[in-house]
Amino acid sequence: MTSYNPKDWISFIFHLSKADTFRKLIPMMLLIGIYSGVIGYLEIEYWHLPDNSPVKNISIMHGMLGFVISLLLAYRTNTAYDRWWEGRKLWGSLVNNSRNLSIKLSAMLQDEKDRNFFRKIIPGYASILHKHLNDRDTSLQLFDDLDLDIDHHKHKPNQVAKMMFQKINDLYVSKKITGDQLLILNTEVHSFTDICGACERIKNTPIPYSYSAFIKKFIFIYVLTLPFGYVFSLGYYVIPVVVFIFYVLASLELIAEEIEDPFGMDANDLPTKKIAENIKKHVEELI
Repeated sequence: MTSYNPKDWISFIFHLSKADTFRKLIPMMLLIGIYSGVIGYLEIEYWHLPDNSPVKNISIMHGMLGFVISLLLAYRTNTAYDRWWEGRKLWGSLVNNSRNLSIKLSAMLQDEKDRNFFRKIIPGYASILHKHLNDRDTSLQLFDDLDLDIDHHKHKPNQVAKMMFQKINDLYVSKKITGDQLLILNTEVHSFTDICGACERIKNTPIPYSYSAFIKKFIFIYVLTLPFGYVFSLGYYVIPVVVFIFYVLASLELIAEEIEDPFGMDANDLPTKKIAENIKKHVEELI
């Protein structure tokens, strides 16, 4: 995730970052510019269309459809941001739940071996979840002194949660914790699985294909028809105008595409790796 100062206008305006949509759209902007120039040349130099030509009225269509496309893009962007923000709230809950579980275990456990197990496995769950959501292979050994025998063909976070609860149940069987304490700890471990499931729901449920494809086609056709009507009033200045309109509309769609999956490796995705590292730091301080 890109770190920035929201009050630094100069860097926003003149600096091209990795996440800037301008870089990605340069090839298409060049093609749109060439296309607009060809249409302008044909209408002005070749066809010699008069000012009262019906082609000039195409701009009326753009005025009516402009409102529609703005509503579609606003809804698209808001929906994508809601998914991004929900992902951030879920990982915030994972941080708090890891802290709460660590605080309770710190007070309940006296055996250093038991404390060391949870000191490693609680942040291990966050690390496994980060890699699971990024579709990465998980190491068989996350820490030097804690081996996690993970089956890569099965659900990895569930296996870590199972180990965690198995250890808690063993503590109850060996009378190191009471039945009431078992219920308290069970609630905390249960919340980890709830968070994992909610993250998977975001990850595995993209925006419907038909909706996303329609917006892209709508933007493309809308921009391709712009030069026909605006050449009459703008002349060859229609080239930068159409390119700029395409840049604005396509950028909104690109931004929505990037943030709708907040668990990837794009510049604006959530810093889940950093959050997992913070969980490890906090758990080690508590237990």
